[in-house]
Amino acid sequence: MAIYNIEQAGQSSVLREKSKPIKEVNDTVRTLLDDMAETMYHAEGVGLAAPQIGIARRIIVVDVGEGLIELINPVLLKGRGKQVSEEGCLSVPGYYAPVERFKTVFIEGLDRDGKKINIKAKDFAAVALQHEIDHLDGILFTDKAKKPAKSQDEE
Repeated sequence: MAIYNIEQAGQSSVLREKSKPIKEVNDTVRTLLDDMAETMYHAEGVGLAAPQIGIARRIIVVDVGEGLIELINPVLLKGRGKQVSEEGCLSVPGYYAPVERFKTVFIEGLDRDGKKINIKAKDFAAVALQHEIDHLDGILFTDKAKKPAKSQDEE
């Protein structure tokens, strides 16, 4: 497995691109999922999208302490309720801001074997999944922040 460098906002155009869908789930995609998880854990993050490692493909990994979720071509089908929470991002290190998101989400995607899966997530898991899916569309949490992001040093 490999640990990738994480792309930084303002230094990488791939973070602002709309990612392309995965056409076939194969060993290359499974290796990428493994490498993304290793990179996320190494960086002490709770989620990582392929654009954050310079790959404009629709793949995310998330682990908020409830086990690893791997999703290929994820789609947010619907959301319910609202919550505002402080978000940060491995691609915008040291900055945090309040973002409003759905409290509960219903997501469809493919697993590492190419089988369709449906996920219902709420609270922090829902936030993390929405945050990572946004990356696939070139959206950063700072774009949705209710007020400008502040660095830890400004607090």
